[in-house]
Amino acid sequence: MSRDHTGRGPRRPRSSAGLSRFVRFIRAAGAVTALSAVASGCVVVHGEREVVPAATRAEAARALRDFTTAYNEADRTYDRTRDADRVAGPLADIDAAKLKAGHKNNPGGNPAHSALEFHDARFSIPAKAAWPRWFLADTAANKGAPGSRWLLVFTRGSASEVWQAAYLTVLAADEVPRLARNADGWAEPVPADDPALAVEPEKLPGAYATYLRAGGGAFAAGTHTSRWRAQREKFASKPGLARQYIDEPLTAGDYAPVGLRTADGGALVFFTTHRFEKQTAAEGTEVPTPNADVQALTTGEIKQSLTLEFVSNQVALDPAKNAGDRRVSVLGRVEGLTGAKGE
Repeated sequence: MSRDHTGRGPRRPRSSAGLSRFVRFIRAAGAVTALSAVASGCVVVHGEREVVPAATRAEAARALRDFTTAYNEADRTYDRTRDADRVAGPLADIDAAKLKAGHKNNPGGNPAHSALEFHDARFSIPAKAAWPRWFLADTAANKGAPGSRWLLVFTRGSASEVWQAAYLTVLAADEVPRLARNADGWAEPVPADDPALAVEPEKLPGAYATYLRAGGGAFAAGTHTSRWRAQREKFASKPGLARQYIDEPLTAGDYAPVGLRTADGGALVFFTTHRFEKQTAAEGTEVPTPNADVQALTTGEIKQSLTLEFVSNQVALDPAKNAGDRRVSVLGRVEGLTGAKGE
């Protein structure tokens, strides 16, 4: 899927502005009530017009090694500068917030550091024209559930830039779909506006945000869809602490959805959303004291409410429009707290 990085520079969610928008929304809705509780073709933007592999397999393997080295050093030292040039998009936001909180609570470094190691890496490299370019690394790791696969999307906007990891999700091995490949073994990128899919990839972030708010039939039942909505409703029904949510799509720059054609004609699509969760305590009660990592990212004083800001990256199976079941399946979701505000 082509993504236009003209005037590049990834869009970063702005915590203070986003939180202010959330507060204005809540006030306008009159919703501060204490009712609940705890918790096909590519668009040529610049560069070559010839369709070529986004990277060689050797380049992809080196990009994964370089990311792993930088990521481990940043995690060991809680120093954001150690891997800042190796991450982008949603992964950069999640990683930066984690390191900021870690450094504030442990300025000497991570006392629980354990190096992340990848093995059995398989690369799906699309052949496409123009920049930006990207590829998928599907690899096993020494962390996570046994047999799980770590999926990382690497991207860069020109030949002079280094490869950066923008998306990271973890799936069970049997959840990773078989991807379409041409005679030379290269993967097939999916256009952002592909009309052959049940939901055009560029519309997936907005569709998912709408589904989380209002439900509907666009998404298949599962952990990250129906069960998550049910969990939110359960929390909202308990007395003592109200929880309210806003979900919004992120689609610009390094947050743009990217997809690969699957062997059955659908697509494996990675996309980003941005959400807020406001906790408001009933009169005479208090918001539960958050843990040290949340406190490290919190501005303001927590008196009666706490608004949490998250960035989340998802991977979904988007079926072909002519499939028997056209519902999108959200296979995995990795999110991280990126900011908080007490009031």
